[in-house]
Amino acid sequence: MLEGLKIVEYATYIAAPGAGGVMADWGADVIKVEPPGGDPIRMFFSSLGVDTDFNPVFDMDNRGKRGVILDTAQPAGRDALLKLIDGADIFLTNVRPGGLQRAGLDHEYILKRCPRLIYATLTGYGLEGPDADRPGMDSAAFWARSGLAAMFRPKGGDPVQLRTAFGDHVASLAIVSAVLAAVHERHQTGKGRLVDASLLRVAHYVGGSDFAIQHTRGRIASNRARKDVPNPLINYFKTADDHWISLLQRQGEKDWPKLARALQVEQLVDDPRFANNRVRRDNGAQLVPLLDEAFAARPLSEIAAALDAEQMIWAPMLTPAEAIADPQAIAAGCVVQTPKHDGSTMPAPAAPVRFPGADDGPKGPSPKLGEHTRAVLRELGYDEAEIDALYASGAAA
Repeated sequence: MLEGLKIVEYATYIAAPGAGGVMADWGADVIKVEPPGGDPIRMFFSSLGVDTDFNPVFDMDNRGKRGVILDTAQPAGRDALLKLIDGADIFLTNVRPGGLQRAGLDHEYILKRCPRLIYATLTGYGLEGPDADRPGMDSAAFWARSGLAAMFRPKGGDPVQLRTAFGDHVASLAIVSAVLAAVHERHQTGKGRLVDASLLRVAHYVGGSDFAIQHTRGRIASNRARKDVPNPLINYFKTADDHWISLLQRQGEKDWPKLARALQVEQLVDDPRFANNRVRRDNGAQLVPLLDEAFAARPLSEIAAALDAEQMIWAPMLTPAEAIADPQAIAAGCVVQTPKHDGSTMPAPAAPVRFPGADDGPKGPSPKLGEHTRAVLRELGYDEAEIDALYASGAAA
């Protein structure tokens, strides 16, 4: 679907490369420009003391790209990058504004040079303000600084760590949507533009429902223990065979009698302590143990059948191992086979949206370090002697 769209990715780690990876799956020609030594995320496992020959974290976000090494601190390396940008539709970077300015790759200069270019930048905190040049990974900018970590912390408990690249991949989706909006705009105007994405702003959108309440009411509910939640019917419960399920309630009162029938506790419907949402909230500490007892009386298979018969909204809480093998996840296209360099494939998470009938899966393996440098330089018009000179000087590798 994006065949013919050329993207130069001058970025490391995950959020911006994740956006490039999605667009590579969808057919864009993504050229990943790495510094000498490579993208630090290539060392994800070795930095944890794990000895492995493959890196699924790097592979997921960089599959199907072409890999180039340029030292942009050298004039020859910078010139090669500029030639790449001259022929690109999109320049995607997560280098901090100060670093781009010092390298002569800031958006003011590049957009003046290439007025049709879409210049997409991902930072921790945005391009303006006192912290615009502050380094910010997702645990810091997306999770802690945004207020999300405080929202998720159990009341009175310690903060909870963000899972690997969770905020980064949410930002990847935001970048993709913004870049493609800019592509549509360019079709109409013929002009490119700056796209300014930040982990902080993405986080404020992701937590938007709570933030909207905070803006207007001045406070939000804290994350509480199961017996103290604002709505005891929106909760987790454990079945007799030790499976947790997530239970939800629609707005209004219609689901409470249905749930009571499913759990065979119809007598609770007329109990004045639990007659409506308000009193159930006030008496949640009494209601939750009664529901716990009802859930714990039967195995998951029986509970599932009873809840489904009443058309309740619920889901099993799967482990990661169960989730990647879940038949519904497979049917929904959540897992794709990603090519490896030896011709085999390996399972990996899919890009977030399916386009039925289109080739929307991985187009190839992630690039080896500097795998396509020579080929890309040839495409830019460098002859073999010039390429050898770039290699000899360290400007390319």
